[in-house]
Amino acid sequence: MEKIKMATPIVEMDGDEMTRILWKMIKEHLLEPFIDLNTEYYDLGLEHRNETDDQVTIDSANATKKYKVAVKCATITPNAARMDEYDLKEMWKSPNGTIRAILDGTVFRAPIVVKGIEPCVKNWKKSITIARHAYGDVYKGSEMKIPGAGKVELVYTAEDGSETKELVHTFDGPGIVQGMHNINQSIESFARSCFNYALDTKQDLWFATKDTISKKYDHTFKDIFQEIYDAEYDEKFKAAGIEYFYTLIDDAVARVMKSEGGYIWACKNYDGDVMSDMVSSAFGSLAMMTSVLVSPDGYYEYEAAHGTVQRHYYKHLKGEETSTNSVATIFAWTGALRKRGELDGNQELMEFADRLEKATIDTIESGEMTKDLALITTIENPTVLNSEDFIKAIAKRL
Repeated sequence: MEKIKMATPIVEMDGDEMTRILWKMIKEHLLEPFIDLNTEYYDLGLEHRNETDDQVTIDSANATKKYKVAVKCATITPNAARMDEYDLKEMWKSPNGTIRAILDGTVFRAPIVVKGIEPCVKNWKKSITIARHAYGDVYKGSEMKIPGAGKVELVYTAEDGSETKELVHTFDGPGIVQGMHNINQSIESFARSCFNYALDTKQDLWFATKDTISKKYDHTFKDIFQEIYDAEYDEKFKAAGIEYFYTLIDDAVARVMKSEGGYIWACKNYDGDVMSDMVSSAFGSLAMMTSVLVSPDGYYEYEAAHGTVQRHYYKHLKGEETSTNSVATIFAWTGALRKRGELDGNQELMEFADRLEKATIDTIESGEMTKDLALITTIENPTVLNSEDFIKAIAKRL
């Protein structure tokens, strides 16, 4: 069988722990036998990030700007315990955060829907994609404990030295206060990424804030989205037969619970953080959740939405058998290969991505699955496979 050729490389970002083991298995059994795999490889494993003073992460993001498509394995964001375990020079930043900042991207997360893994919300029939604005708000907030009576103000000092003040609260005793920010440019990038991804995937786009209460902060998000939609996307959405829809966040939650799914739900940073976990859990498993970073400049970085599966990795190191779910990592590869094929006009590559996804879903629906899915499936008497045998079962169907 002649292998499928790739004209342009995909940026390949290797990762850590159990997902790094799965990464190698996926390439060996599901990709390399069928594709003349063309990647530009970057090792984002924590040891190599430490050796390069994290320059490898920056290089991989810049390579994504060059080639437009990347696929990323899960990586460790170190804490104090990891500092000791890996003998790190410093507590390196999250690779995802670094890449996101360089690409100026928005994260889209969507569950992989499989028969036999039923959503908790019984009327959900199609996946719900969460688009999270991954900048600012409480994640870059400043906080203060107020020890006693006094006045707290917001103060803006312009470049010419003039000041504008807004009273936050006059305290008559101890309390707490928080200041947070966002910038118009980041919100504009978020909006364009959402509109472009909706057109890419032919899905309706919902956006929700609390502009009735936050009449300047949240209202600015609403206004920027509407201005960009009216000026740049209204005709494109109508031509594609899809809709842009704005509502309040509490109304959106109520509508989501009663819907069948099948749309993109754009959220501010905190809302997206919370709602993506709710959606992934309600659909069955975080290991069945895709994630793609989309830049308004047309860069795409695909990954699994979960971490490095540390507990399974330690079992693997002891020589014990693991049954680790590789579905989201497989779908990271299929997403990247499909997008590469789309950008290069390579129909064979796009069709291969479709076939690999179908083989993966068919394997689960036939009753062959990893332990995490066997615990929640409605399929009777499922066959529990170990990490490698599950990938081999997919390869057999493929």
